Amino acid sequence: MNQELLNKYASLVVKIGANVQPGQTVVLMSPVETADFARAITEAAYTAGARDVFVEWNDEKLSRIKYLNAPDEVFDEVPSWKKDFNLTNLRKGAAFIQIKASDPDAFKGVDVSRISRSMKALTTELKEYHEALMSNKNAWCIASVPTEAWARKVFPELPAEEAVARLWEAILKAVRVDTEDPVEAWKEHTLNLKKSMAFMNDNNFKYLHYRNSLGTNLTIELPEGHVWVGGAEETTGGVKFIANMPTEEVFTLPKKTGVNGTVVSSMPLNYNGSLVDKFSITFKDGRITDYTAEVGYEVLKSIIETDEGSHYLGEVALVPKDSPISNQNILFYNTLFDENASCHLAIGRAYSPCIKDNENMSEKELEEAGVNNSLIHVDFMIGTKDLEITGITADGKEIPVFIDGNFAF
Repeated sequence: MNQELLNKYASLVVKIGANVQPGQTVVLMSPVETADFARAITEAAYTAGARDVFVEWNDEKLSRIKYLNAPDEVFDEVPSWKKDFNLTNLRKGAAFIQIKASDPDAFKGVDVSRISRSMKALTTELKEYHEALMSNKNAWCIASVPTEAWARKVFPELPAEEAVARLWEAILKAVRVDTEDPVEAWKEHTLNLKKSMAFMNDNNFKYLHYRNSLGTNLTIELPEGHVWVGGAEETTGGVKFIANMPTEEVFTLPKKTGVNGTVVSSMPLNYNGSLVDKFSITFKDGRITDYTAEVGYEVLKSIIETDEGSHYLGEVALVPKDSPISNQNILFYNTLFDENASCHLAIGRAYSPCIKDNENMSEKELEEAGVNNSLIHVDFMIGTKDLEITGITADGKEIPVFIDGNFAF
């Protein structure tokens, strides 16, 4: 990869994504395969005035060895240093950046229960950390660059080197680094997202009804005081940041007990190195009552059975099919990209900033307002070219929101 482009991308992640402030600590999580990008982000962070940058490396190959060989009880444990490291930096007001570039087949053949237990133990120990980020107490950003294993999954017909180059091209286009001035391109993009937010917020729908030819027939009630957001967000301290690069969505939260019907997936879900595909989920009064999957049923089961809150939805996101990522016609096998090519929902924890006055509400008050709580938040894609969404107002007026997979307005 051209070093100038790499530096341009890293600067975008630091300045617009995490919006690193002078004197701020940065925590960067990176796969070992993306070390060049991690170094570029580190340099960009110091250039932006960061006080210190801590890099936490991860290696899926080492994780696979552990999942296959370690004693069973290990997967219910979390080293105390890991909790201390994250919470110490969280409380100091650090910005968190994650490079997400996993191999979709990294844990193929691994005992799913080991992975799910390990993830549950980690999310339980880091509950304060996850709650803080999802409440926008700290700035955070997730971005990605290719790895060979990931690129070969996306472009299996190409030689490895060509596959990596092709995935680089797709990513740089998706995050607008291929433009003359990516910073200005992102500013314009966030303004465009505000138009969709304004349409949804101005109509203040009580229900959304989804239908398509895959078999989705789902009604989602939205809680009183819900807010549609997207693009740039803001920390409780007033720092603007963009959590996902790329992002094409506007989103809110459903009322926890207000989801009824069946939804059918439109893309595979890559969850911690395991794939779930061709699945459906049925809801009654918000709770998941049934689910099927042709591929990865045990993985889907482990997600849904994480805790009580993982039996409910936490996010409703709208993404038109006619959008920069979707128009590339690439299945990325990476939720960061695939969710921004498709309308999606999320199992588990809701974003509390999606409800008015959330910063003044206790956990009990949030629950009473219909805000779901869980250890996890897992997005899955449901958008199709024939997806129709009808908005229904409190007085029963029906207004088209999506027609043939795109915003009706």
